[in-house]
Parts: sequence; C-alpha cells; structure tokens
Amino acid sequence: MPLLLSQPFPAARRSDHTDAYHPDTEQGEVIADPYRWLEDAHSEETRAFVTAQNELTRSALDPLPVRQQLLARLTELWNHARRGAVWEEGGRYFQLRNSGLQNQFVLYVMDHPEAEGRVLLDPNSLSDDGTAALGGLSVSPDASRLAYAVSQGGSDWLEWRVRDIGSGQDLPTRLPDSKFSGAAWLPDSSGFFYARYDHPAEGEQLSGANFNQRLWLHRLGSEQQSDELIVERPDQPEWGFGAEVSQDGAYLIVNVWKGTGKKNLIWVRPLTGRGEFKEVAADFQASYHFVGNNGPLLYFLTDDQAPLGRLIAHDLESGERREVVPEGQGRLLEVQMVAGGFVLHTLEDASSRLTLVDRQGAQARTVKLPGLGSVNALSGHPDQATVFLTFTSFLIPAASAQLDTRSGELKVLWTPDLGVDLSGYEVRQEFAESQDGTRVPLFIVGRRDLALDGSHPTLLYGYGGFDIPLTPSFEISRLAWLEAGGVLAVANLRGGGEYGEAWHQAGTHERKQNVFDDFAACARHLAERGYTSPQHLGIEGGSNGGLLVGATLTQHPELIGAAVAHVGVMDMLRFQHFTIGWAWVSDYGSSDTPEGFATLRAYSPLHNLTQRAYPATLLTTGDHDDRVVPAHSYKFAAELQHVQQGGAPVLLRVQTRAGHGAGKPTRLVIEEKADIYAFLLSALA
Repeated sequence: MPLLLSQPFPAARRSDHTDAYHPDTEQGEVIADPYRWLEDAHSEETRAFVTAQNELTRSALDPLPVRQQLLARLTELWNHARRGAVWEEGGRYFQLRNSGLQNQFVLYVMDHPEAEGRVLLDPNSLSDDGTAALGGLSVSPDASRLAYAVSQGGSDWLEWRVRDIGSGQDLPTRLPDSKFSGAAWLPDSSGFFYARYDHPAEGEQLSGANFNQRLWLHRLGSEQQSDELIVERPDQPEWGFGAEVSQDGAYLIVNVWKGTGKKNLIWVRPLTGRGEFKEVAADFQASYHFVGNNGPLLYFLTDDQAPLGRLIAHDLESGERREVVPEGQGRLLEVQMVAGGFVLHTLEDASSRLTLVDRQGAQARTVKLPGLGSVNALSGHPDQATVFLTFTSFLIPAASAQLDTRSGELKVLWTPDLGVDLSGYEVRQEFAESQDGTRVPLFIVGRRDLALDGSHPTLLYGYGGFDIPLTPSFEISRLAWLEAGGVLAVANLRGGGEYGEAWHQAGTHERKQNVFDDFAACARHLAERGYTSPQHLGIEGGSNGGLLVGATLTQHPELIGAAVAHVGVMDMLRFQHFTIGWAWVSDYGSSDTPEGFATLRAYSPLHNLTQRAYPATLLTTGDHDDRVVPAHSYKFAAELQHVQQGGAPVLLRVQTRAGHGAGKPTRLVIEEKADIYAFLLSALA
C-alpha cells in the first residue's frame, strides 16, 4: 500500500522574526527564523502544532497493513530473554536482564557468574507507564550498597538513590539535580562522589542551558544539603567533573571535561589527608583515561602524541612517564588492568580485537573471538584474572562471556535463544570512495542469495561524529527489516571513532562536510553495486546522525527515496543555546563566531531547505528530550512541509514522556520501530 496523505499539512504560523549574524563582517547575514515560536515547548500554540502533526502522522501510518504486520512480528521477535554483561564487586556478581517484553531491564545479584540469583532492583516498579529508567549504577566496594540513578520520562536529569543490597530496601537518600554523572564510592563504602548542577529554574527544566557542574561527596545517612563540595570552578562554567577512586583506595582521580570533546584534564590527590590536587594532564591537549595504578604509578590510555591511542605509566611522585604499549595499527579503544597485565581492546576496520599483555606491555597474546563483531561492557579488577564482557555482531545476539586472562580462554556464560534461523543472511564489509578519495567502510547485511539487481529496499544508517565508533551490533528490530526483504547498510563515516583522533577530527568544524560526502559516497556505492537504487534507498540516523540525515536530504535528495531522522540537530545556528548544546561546539564550532557561522550556515539542514520536491521524510522526537530539544525537529518539519513541492509526505512523530532515547520503554520502542519500517517499506516500494 503506498504512503499517502489524506489531508494537507497542518497550517503553521510563519512569523517575521529575523536575526542579524555578524553584520559588521564579510560573513554577516540576516537569517529569517519564522518558527522561532516553536522553541517554547510549553505554549498552547506549540502544543496545538504537536497535536496536529501527530494526528497527520497517525492518519498516514495507521491504515498501512504492513504496520500491523510489523507490530505483531516485532512484538514476537522482542519476546525473548536478554542479558547484559556480568560484573563483580565485593564478591558479589551483578547483571541486567529482561525476560522479553519488560519495559526496563531488571538488575539481579548473584553469588557466582552463572547463578540465577535474585532481583535486586526492578525499575518497572518505579512508574506506572514504564518511563522511569536507570541512568547509572554503582556498587559499593564491600557490595553492601547500590547507588542508582533514576531518569524520568527520558530526561537526562537524574536522581541518585541508595539501596541496601542485603535487604533490597532503599535508604532515605534522594539526591536530585544530577546530570552527566556517575557515582564513585569511598573505599569504606560510607559515601560516594557524584556531580550535580544548580536546580533548574521553573519552566526551564528541559530547555535551560547547563553550566557550572560541581563535584560533591555524599555520606550515607546525611541530607543532600550536607554534602561536601569537592570541586567547583565558577570561573570555568563549561567545565564538568567526573570522579574515580583507585582500586587500592589511595587516590581520588578527577576527570575534568569541557563539552563533548575527548580532550580533558586529570587531577589526582590522596584520598586521605586531603592534599592538593596534582595536574597529570593539562591544557585540554589530549584525552586521558585512568586505567589503574600500582601505588603512585598510574596508568593512562591516551591519544597524546598517538592519534590511535597508547598506554602510558605516570609516576605521581616524580612526574616521570614511560610508554607501556605504543600506538599500533588499530584504534586502542579501551584498556582493562588485570592481575599481572592488561587487556587491550582495539578496533580494526570497526571490529573488536582483544590482546593480553603483561605489565611491561610485552608477551602479547590474541584472544580468539567468535568472529568479526563488537566487545562491549568490558569489566574487571587490577588484582583479578577474570574479565567479563559481551560479544555481538549484526547476526550474533549479545552473549554474556568471561575471559580468563591467564589462559586466554573466552567462556560464554549465557546466550539468548531467538528461535530464529539466521543462517540465510550474511554480513559483508565493503569500502566506498568518498569525494576526496578517502575509503569509507560500509557493513552490508542481507540474504545470502541476494540478487544484485537494484531492486531491494535498503536502509543506510550513519552517525559520523563525536569520536563515537559504529561497530557491529545485533538489534532485534533490524531482523524484521531483513525478513521483509530489506538490506541493511551501516556506514563508518569520518567524525566517528573507528580510526582514532585523526579520523574524528577529519569530520569536525570546517571539515564537517566530509561526513556528508562520505555518506553520499556510501549511497552511491550501494546503487552502483546493485544492492538498491535511489528510489529504493532510505537513510536513517539519530541525534548527530539526524543532522547527517537532514544535511543529506538538503544536499542530495536525488540519491534517496526516503529519510528518517531521530531527535536530530537541525538548527545549526542556535543549538548552543539549549541544555547541553553548548558542549557540541567542540565538534561543530559555533555561530557566535563569523567563521563558525559561515561553516554552519553552509550545511545547517533548517537553513538549506528550498522550494522543491523532497523525498518522503519521517522526523521523530520526544517531548522530554533535553539533550537535543524537540524544537529542532519541530522547526525543520514546519519548514520542510512549507517548501515541499512534490507529493511525498513529511511526517513528524512526537512521543510523549520520551527523551533522547536512553531508557525508552520496550512498548514504545516497538511501536516506534513499527512506524519507521512501515513508513520506509511503503515509501520505498
């Protein structure tokens, strides 16, 4: 059934609002912003706009027979048990599990890694609609207490609580106003470090800018107002603070971050005696990640003078450094310190490799993995030889495993039973050639007997930003797409983290256009190789990937037949004015400077729409998204509907009590996936 609109696009008022950007410079320009009023999420006019858009979307998608078929099949596929990685603390073992259709994963505690265990914390009991989610977990060193953070309705705002692990009962502790924070326990389990902001002003909880994070120490049994302030820098309002406590309990390590850039500061001081902090990494010149310590000898994973990463040792007393593991051929993604050595997790062409080395970085041994795929949730302790992890790939559901670092043996603890035969599908990795000759990796998943005749509905997914790698992973919803005859393609674009910092920087600031060029090259590659053709090709991305979709839609509408953008950054001239948007300047630059304005104006999706025929487009967002505020999607949808000259639909889907994506209840995810695939299959037919 084709995708048709039974009613016109909802009328949206166009105001005469304009902004003059850098009028006294060569780059200066007056920019119209006719939908500025949509930035006020609480106004009656905005609410009416959202209601009308949702009604249009439902009128287009609900009558599609394929939607009901997908909804039923997705529910069936989703209804299987799933488990995350095991982790150990204080002699107890912990794991997140889902029986199938539970809205949120449930935390179990066990006596050994393969035990059935008991329920410690069920987030599904925290709300009636399943929209209360876990935003962070931290077990005390003696495994007597659990600090856990609760997010409501998809918001980034967290409230920290504490549960007694033995009884399963909560302490009275309630610590609100936290965001972008973990919890680091004191060695004696008497309290923990966490970060929080000032309480947001009324009406600005989901839109106000987040500045002046502070690091606090909360001691059990006290009220939040009695928390001890550890670090604040009112002279640096953009700085944020994360705390770690060394395994031996000797040191407090503070990671100072600024924006989403990986370059950071590291401050270290003795945990007892409250001496002065020593600055181990200064001036935001490189990224440093604390790995572990042997007394005053601290180990760090860094890209300082090594864009692909290396492991160094830093003597806190003398300040001397030495290289333990030099930069190699692949991206050194993470390092786990274990008894007698380290586990190195590297990426080679976006797939995981595990290597074991001793404390001198020598005697390297390779761990045999089940195939090309991704290692996730790597965890262990510096004094233990066991490491826990999950392994997954596009056709391998996430399996929980443990690694014996003495023997190098990888043992699967638990694997899900899908009840589905995946042998008829295969994964290929090919390389597209971008406009400047750069080779861009592209994973392609489809049937083994796929005829390369250009006829297949194909979904091209990308991200390309913030040093985040897209590695092979299994998503149950994609199986429904494959079963419907679709092909899945996942692109590893510049701006991401697949090949280290140089690859990341090649897709930032004035080089951001490289990301869009890479994605367009992948679209052309799929058509040239016969997997699909433009009228059968859909593109999808979320957040920064939503920006990718918006830019591709405006720059290369001829390459695609449909576009799906989730919680996308669409207004590149104003993103820095909302919540944590200012932090993305590290990747994007800012319209507050003439040069930044010129770069952003050139590709901002909202500002490059023109009167013409665009492919079918579905925009999704959530009314509680306080990462990329929904005004981005609202304004882009209104403008795209205004300029659309063809008959292809432009739909906006706004989910209530949902945010940027994390913690979204299973039932809402299934409904959204059914809408997305029904939209694509109908638009690309």
